[in-house]
Amino acid sequence: MSVDKFNIMGFRKMKKDSVGLVDTKFYNLSEDLILEGGRRLKGVTIAYETYGKLNKEKSNAILVCHALSGDAHVAGWHGGDRKPGWWDIIIGPGKCLDTEKYFIICSNVIGGCKGSTGPSSINPETGKPYGLDFPIITISDMVNAQKKLIDYLGIYQLFSVMGGSMGGMQVLQWCVSYPDMVRLAIPIATAANSAPQQIAFNEVGRQAIVSDPKWDGGSYYSGEIPKEGLSLARMIGHITYLSYESMYQKFGRRLQDKEKYGYDFSLDFQVESYLHYQGNSFVQRFDANSYLYITKAMDYFDLTKNGSLAEGFKDVKAKFLVISVNSDWLYPPMQSKEIVMALTANNIDVSYHELKSPYGHDAFLLEEGQLNYIINEFLSDILVKDVMSDEITKINEKSSIDEAAKLMLENNVTHLPVVANNHKLMGIVTAWDISKAVALKCSKLDEIMTKKVIVSKPDEQIEAAAEKMERHDISSLPVVDDNQKVIGIITTDHISTLITRDIEKI
Repeated sequence: MSVDKFNIMGFRKMKKDSVGLVDTKFYNLSEDLILEGGRRLKGVTIAYETYGKLNKEKSNAILVCHALSGDAHVAGWHGGDRKPGWWDIIIGPGKCLDTEKYFIICSNVIGGCKGSTGPSSINPETGKPYGLDFPIITISDMVNAQKKLIDYLGIYQLFSVMGGSMGGMQVLQWCVSYPDMVRLAIPIATAANSAPQQIAFNEVGRQAIVSDPKWDGGSYYSGEIPKEGLSLARMIGHITYLSYESMYQKFGRRLQDKEKYGYDFSLDFQVESYLHYQGNSFVQRFDANSYLYITKAMDYFDLTKNGSLAEGFKDVKAKFLVISVNSDWLYPPMQSKEIVMALTANNIDVSYHELKSPYGHDAFLLEEGQLNYIINEFLSDILVKDVMSDEITKINEKSSIDEAAKLMLENNVTHLPVVANNHKLMGIVTAWDISKAVALKCSKLDEIMTKKVIVSKPDEQIEAAAEKMERHDISSLPVVDDNQKVIGIITTDHISTLITRDIEKI
């Protein structure tokens, strides 16, 4: 079948809620990436994909973080694909990550093998693949690289960061490393530090790889790859992704292509055949050295500080939705509840939901209905404080009209809250007021400013703020606390894409 013919068939398979055909993009860092272990990584490339449109205020960006074997292709279709991106069930028009509301970003982690710099990349100092010359990386290093991509995209704050498994670790690291950068955080089926059992399974997988003679100390790129070792590592890992119930429902003790036992060491059972299939298909798309580096990064992950997770989270500012899976024995609900307790100890706004699913750890990739409902409810329950800008341009009540005009021009704003020395709101002056002052030859702000100001409160629902703007035909609202002190501002650009598509008429 030709690629063109397959692409046509792929288009027919796409649902109306798909983002359609997409391309992977590449960003080359302009400077070295300094790693947690002390080394520098030169010439770093980050592979990423985006879906949807970034709004004027750049306030609708959502970063999706992938798991161990994932990549930047989280939604839509590549030409020739037989299936869409790995989280296509929740990304696209009308889904919880609605691409007509949000700007979705997903990047391949450093250390990976799907376009971002990793052990299979060319070492600029030798002209050969890094292999084991690639430096050890951590989850923090992955997030620091993502931060440089977000800076490149011109985004100052992410509306949300979300991901499952190792992706959830990145979500938590984002909130710790860059607390002012994340408004809403959704870690799914993950932990704040790797438990001994998780480290043990990772080590067995690594040993399977390094024991393969073809691994050749990580220098196999010019010869045969260590298929047997990588396949075995994947088989071991895949067992941990499933649950007892899901394996029994899917396979039971059914035989594979035979009616009775072979009484030899051939494959008798369906579950055996399934694991071999998973291992063999994984070898076709993943690099053995990347498996070593990424699992090691997961092992090192630990957000506790001085033995306390609550202390590790003490500077976190994001609002959280923590999701676990009741049948997940790799990252059991207990570990998600530890995250919730540590956040609660810091008075962080956190909600918790446990998926009811027989699929085990893999449920975060499969439970389409539950995930769309739960995440949509969380993202829709938005308060003014979740989206307001706290970098507000304001002017003192004793300033002149000339100073107000200059401030508007310098900061490219049309509304200036007028405040007293204690930051208490006294009024508001607009560009129209400045024009009127010139015509009337006024010199004092008090003569032209509006003293009865329509305001919003930080805990007000975003829909209520939007309704005020529409009713009073205004495009921004100062946000004040209980003492009438100005703490932020919210505009139609902040909210127009985040509630309903109809609000854009405001």
